[in-house]
Amino acid sequence: MFYALANRLVDTDGFEYEHVLKDIQTLNEWAKEGRLDTTAISVHAYAFVADEYAILNHGASMGGADYGPMVVARQAAEPHELRGATIAIPGLMTSAYLALRLCIGEFTPVVMPFDTIMEAVAEGKATYGLLIHEGQLTHASLGLQSIVNLGTWWHEETGLPLPLGVNAIRRSLPDDVKARASRHLRESIEYGLAHRPQALEWALRYARGMEKKTADTFVGMYVNDRTVDLGPDGRESIEFFLRRAEESGYIPAIAKIDFVM
Repeated sequence: MFYALANRLVDTDGFEYEHVLKDIQTLNEWAKEGRLDTTAISVHAYAFVADEYAILNHGASMGGADYGPMVVARQAAEPHELRGATIAIPGLMTSAYLALRLCIGEFTPVVMPFDTIMEAVAEGKATYGLLIHEGQLTHASLGLQSIVNLGTWWHEETGLPLPLGVNAIRRSLPDDVKARASRHLRESIEYGLAHRPQALEWALRYARGMEKKTADTFVGMYVNDRTVDLGPDGRESIEFFLRRAEESGYIPAIAKIDFVM
């Protein structure tokens, strides 16, 4: 998404972008503190910062009909068996955690760094683990089985893509600044997709040793045409996801969900 912006390959109208690389849980916490002008954020976390941030129409990551965050285990199990179980999760503000609560009901979460969960399950340190990274593609290589795929579950429930991550921008910025930042992000995503091999090579430096083929597949799942533009159903899904979580008492009431187009 940010290859072109980081390498000054799109015109930014004189704007300067400082890129701050952090894991999503840290960014969620920072958003609650209002540290950044624009930031990646979990859709779940947006419920807690909606007064300060609006959602950019570009840069979202959405689960699909056959892919999304998943719970894995060493032994086969039915989704209903997860209710009340102890499950390793990547953060209490992640959308995957909220989606799993909506899917199965209550369970005991144990927070671990997102990139250690798959190995923790494989080594028997955790019975179940919620994966938000490329382990969605590689878990079988460690002998793990998928218990529930939340992208598939949400699509079967609603016919919509599962909202996971978005980019948000500070509401207090002038409207023309928000609009231009939105355009810069869209142009950066479009440039990255149009120059995929170069953008992928650049992104691999942050990929924790991920194989190029796996990275390419994973990018195709979460950086695509819907990332360029959420579309009406993407925006509808975000609203429905948050309203359903609100009705379940998992998030505070949100007065208004705004999108910067």
